[in-house]
This record gives sequence, C-alpha cells and structure tokens, in this order.
Amino acid sequence: MKVMTVLPLPRKAVPRALVLALSSIILSLSLSLPLAQACTRLTYLGSNQSVITARSMDWKTDVATHLWIFPQGMQRNGEVGANSIKWTSRYGSVIASGYDIATTDGVNQAGLVTNLLWLVESQYPVPDNGKPGLSIAAWAQYVLDNYATVAEAVDALKKEPFTLVTANVPGDTRLATLHLSISDATGDSAIIEYIKGKPVIHHGREFQVMTNSPTFDEQLALNAYWKSIGGTVMLPGTNRAADRFARASFYVNAIPKDESPQVSLASVFSVIRNVSVPYGISTPGEPNISSTRWRTVVDHQRKLYFFESALTPNTFWVDLKKIDFASTTGQVKKLDLGKDQSTIYSGEVSGDFKVTPAFKFQGA
Repeated sequence: MKVMTVLPLPRKAVPRALVLALSSIILSLSLSLPLAQACTRLTYLGSNQSVITARSMDWKTDVATHLWIFPQGMQRNGEVGANSIKWTSRYGSVIASGYDIATTDGVNQAGLVTNLLWLVESQYPVPDNGKPGLSIAAWAQYVLDNYATVAEAVDALKKEPFTLVTANVPGDTRLATLHLSISDATGDSAIIEYIKGKPVIHHGREFQVMTNSPTFDEQLALNAYWKSIGGTVMLPGTNRAADRFARASFYVNAIPKDESPQVSLASVFSVIRNVSVPYGISTPGEPNISSTRWRTVVDHQRKLYFFESALTPNTFWVDLKKIDFASTTGQVKKLDLGKDQSTIYSGEVSGDFKVTPAFKFQGA
C-alpha cells in the first residue's frame, strides 16, 4: 500500500521564451500519453465550510444512466461468486448508474461522494481465494454504503479488505479500467488507483482534481509545470486528460470563495462545463476522446445532488433531506432518465422517483 504526498512548488516568474520552449515539450509529452475515456472530477473548497464536488461523464456511446435511491439496511455481496464480500448498507444513497449494472457516481446521506473515472493504466490484483472479492461495478457503492468520511474510508481500504475484480465493459471487448475518487463534507479527498495490482491511495484536501491518463502521480508532475506558469498566463486547451486536469486545477481555486451557496454553485458548474467535451465531438482515429453526456454536482453541506444532461435544457436536483433512507420504511426507487438521459425534469425531483426493484451489480 502506498500513500502519496506532494510538496507544493514555489511560484516564480517565468520568461516568455522559456514558457514557449517548455510548452512545446509538454505538448510532445501529452501527445505520447495513452488515450482514455474523458471524464473530469473536481472539488471546490469555499467559504463557510462550503464543499462542492462536480464530475463530467464523457463516453462514446450512451451509458444508459438512471438515478436511484438506495436505503439503509440493503443486503449486498461482491457479485464474484461464492467468495464474494458481503455487507449491509449503513448509509442510504442517491446514485447515478451505468447500464443499470454499476454505480458510477453518487452521494450518501452523510455527504460522502464517490466518482468512478476511466484509467487505462489500471491493473487489478489476481483473485485470491483467501480474500473475498468485490466486482468493480459495486466498488463505488461499497464505499457509499459503509463510510461517512474520507478518513474512515481510507483507513479501512488501505487494509485491502477485498480483491477488486474487473469485467468487460458492456457491449465492448475491453475490461473496465477505473479509478475512484472520494470526497466528504469536510473537504477531505482521496484518489484510489490500482497500479501493478496494488492500491495506491492519494489522501488529502489538496487532491481536488482527477481526470484520466496518466496515473495520478504523473498528472501531479505535469500540473506542477502549469502551476509554475500561472493560469492567467497560459492554460492548455485541448480535451485530453492532462489539459483538463490543468484547467480544472486552476479554475477550481481561482473562482471566488463567495458566501452565497447559489454563487458558489454557479461557479462550480462553470468550471465543470469548461472541462467538458462538446456534444458530438470525436477525433478521427481517436475514438476514446468522447463527448460529455452528463454532469453531476454535489453540495455536500446542503446535501443536494444536481444532474445535468447534455440533451436536455434543464438542470434538476435531488434533496437528500427529503428522502426516507430508513431501513424499516425506506424503499429502493428509480428516476428513469430515458435514452441518452433525454427525459426532461426540472427543479427538485425526489418525489418523481418510482419504487423499483434494485438492479444487480455486474459480476466478474
């Protein structure tokens, strides 16, 4: 188990000629990076203890996303056969599904948020009969069900209580290669990646941004260059992961720390839209650079979960404070978003969810 820390670099004035020379080097390095599905996650740390986490979902085809309410007390298992890890959900949650076989994004009633993003460099451990298994489809849900804070989750996960097992992406021959971000109502964050079969955890409030390739330690090194220049001098503008990482890192800390939650929310939405990929965009010969299909934004303190589809004119939200998550009276419910998340909703929609049997997580 590796837990990573990074020391900040000092800010220096950079001569223009050096900026241009280094930019060409960074560009050549970025062009050599492996292509990946393009998603972005960022966490805003504002005034009055405001914490807001946003993410974009970028994929080449519809991921058949719907919203679900899961109450406390649900009996779960890792869906990898007889040696699956078993648990009972301690916390209720609102989640965004992928293909109704996986949790890709969500927030629990304690204000803990999880986001799954693509990372092609991921390598998962060989299944160990001595340790229970967990399908990657249920990874984010396992965290939402069991933990209230990032520190609690990290303390448990660094002990490797399960073997994470991947499976093919629906409709594709590729195995799912994902990394996980966690953020909570205190502003704490963690990024968890499986590199060479072992979990690598980056834990701290400073880890506000996650995109895709390269691995997180290399992203931090690339971003250190852009931080030394300063975002008001120059920022990279392509839709590649390293460029989105640099823009999100700059803007999430450059936007005002306004005391108004409405203003803060608007600022965070503007940043996640800035790092989104225009709908319908594809790069010839590079099918993995994909359109943004939807975005979510979570206000941790107010327990509001916002959803925005690229194909509808409205942003709507779920107020977790209005949901019955109790194990005795709470019910599994679904908000059907339609094909390509094109069903139009507006305002607060907790009352529009319908009682529905829970989906089964994809097994390995």
